[in-house]
Amino acid sequence: MQKNGVYRGRVISLGTEGEGIIRVEGTTAFVPFCLVGEEVTFKALKIKKDAAYGKIEQVLSPSPNRVTPPCPYFYKCGGCDLQHMDYPAQLNFKKGLVQRCLNKLGGIYAPVNDVVPADAQWRYRNKLVLPIGRDGAGNTVVGFYAPRSHRIIPAEDCLIQSQWFKHIASAVKNYANACNYFGYDGHSGELRHVVVRELGGKFIITLVATRMVKTEFFAAELEKHFDSFTLLLNVNPSSGNAIFSNEWHICRGEGSFQAEEQGIKYRAGANTFLQVNDGMRHKLYSHIISQIAGQNVAAVDLYSGGGMLTAMLAKACGLAYGIEVVEEASRNADKLRDENGLRGKMFNLCGRVEDELARVFALTAGRDRVIVCDPPRKGMDRTVVKQLARSGASKIILVSCNPATLARDLGLLCGSLAEDDRGALQKAESPSSDYAIQSITPFDMFPNTKHVETVVVLAAAEFTKISAGRACDFS
Repeated sequence: MQKNGVYRGRVISLGTEGEGIIRVEGTTAFVPFCLVGEEVTFKALKIKKDAAYGKIEQVLSPSPNRVTPPCPYFYKCGGCDLQHMDYPAQLNFKKGLVQRCLNKLGGIYAPVNDVVPADAQWRYRNKLVLPIGRDGAGNTVVGFYAPRSHRIIPAEDCLIQSQWFKHIASAVKNYANACNYFGYDGHSGELRHVVVRELGGKFIITLVATRMVKTEFFAAELEKHFDSFTLLLNVNPSSGNAIFSNEWHICRGEGSFQAEEQGIKYRAGANTFLQVNDGMRHKLYSHIISQIAGQNVAAVDLYSGGGMLTAMLAKACGLAYGIEVVEEASRNADKLRDENGLRGKMFNLCGRVEDELARVFALTAGRDRVIVCDPPRKGMDRTVVKQLARSGASKIILVSCNPATLARDLGLLCGSLAEDDRGALQKAESPSSDYAIQSITPFDMFPNTKHVETVVVLAAAEFTKISAGRACDFS
């Protein structure tokens, strides 16, 4: 196989990013936007040892699961991966993705439940992170990054974002033109991102700039379309990829808003973690709470964000501890505790989970523990996994948006993975663990993308096991 050569083959399976896998001339080619069973032609763009990475040229025999993507930016933008696939096929792909990662990476062969579908496949995101940059002519543009690059694909709409996307995009462009500000190109320019969070019809809007800029015109543009919003300015002069710095300025409003979820009032700011899909968040949290019973349980919520789930656990159990490293989120969790009358039942610790977990275990000594863990995409620090394995909790509930790191962490907890003398992971010869998997349930938090949220429930070995395929009501 040669670079830039055009080849023909049949798609035998899909990779972890939804790309088609084709074997041609002894080489495995990875080609996006293909479906299993299709015969296609593709151009080989990159060849590395026995693998090639290609661009689809023509679909010769379309799959019955192929649909026409409704978004005009789909094949260029890096935001969505699966718009060419009908929704039942997307759900099957995500279930298979979780199963394959657990099998291959974690040595785990427990059955995976069907994916809990989303009620809305479009316009579901409550959060927008919109890069601002420049095109080849130096003009300021807003849009989304092309796959695996920082090249912005200009966009006037996004079908997985809410309708208000168009108003935000136009406000940014009008503001930049009127005030003679320019998008950031990695070296110069004032405007880097605009980040928007919607909370029940209220909006937290953050402009990220390389220096202090005037925001009055931007606020006036926003007022044309948004009735209730707060505007913040984050000054980030660094050359790194982090969106926010630690320098914040409130330009309009209070900087945060209060909302309600399943009877819990909460307050969130620009940097507070919340699930981006309101409907699926409700299903996810309902599933977690349904696994916990009894007022004598001490719940421990790791990577607890703004404390919403911690508060739900406190109401369900009578006692809950949350651990969160982001100070703003932890402060909001304290306010949430007070606004919901949970003093004495809900306790928030600000710090790294690996540093605070032993303290929480000491505070809950002698009580039945249930641990809920929703880490970032990189998963848990290995020291945290080891503490969980020794925790004595009756249940451990893992929530993950990354099947690969979930497989690693779960493999260590279940004993199917072990460390060698150098700390490298390998499949265990004789797996053993104090915990058994009760259920593995994926949730389609992110329709039309390759991403999937998964909840794994583990029970202490002495507890009665239930079927991993137990039916649950997610209506």
